[in-house]
Amino acid sequence: MPQTTGLGHVGIHVNDMAKMRDFYTRVIGLQVSDEDLEGAYRNGLGMCFLSSDPVAEHHEFVLVEGRLSEDDTQLVQQMSFKVPAIQDLRDYKRLIEQENLKIDRIVSHGNAFGMYFFDPEGNRVELYYRTGLPVPQPHGDPIDLSRSDEDLLADAREVLISKTR
Repeated sequence: MPQTTGLGHVGIHVNDMAKMRDFYTRVIGLQVSDEDLEGAYRNGLGMCFLSSDPVAEHHEFVLVEGRLSEDDTQLVQQMSFKVPAIQDLRDYKRLIEQENLKIDRIVSHGNAFGMYFFDPEGNRVELYYRTGLPVPQPHGDPIDLSRSDEDLLADAREVLISKTR
């Protein structure tokens, strides 16, 4: 049977390309790897290709103009971006708050610590740090990022122990 090796990229339609391009580059830190803002390729619909590391992966995320849904239509359940350290979650929390965006929740899944929020067009985004602990899912306990890395990881280990008894 054929198999995939992982998710390559996600693309979403947007209403305001400039606002969304600015948010995902300035706040989230993705880099523009290519773009066609005039829409020469897609019948006037601008496109912006973004990557956390354009040398390793040309694009992981694509913005395309032309969102046609009602405001209350749920288009994307979530988009998740990995971060290399717990401190990055703290730093992103501050940035998201400075952008006056809504943080939905900050939780320990045991196998990861995730911060969920909504981007400027209401798409749900998760930034997460992988703990490396094999905690069965679903699981999500609220956490306080002002606690030390050691305390947060100790709590996650306790969850693993309690779920594997």
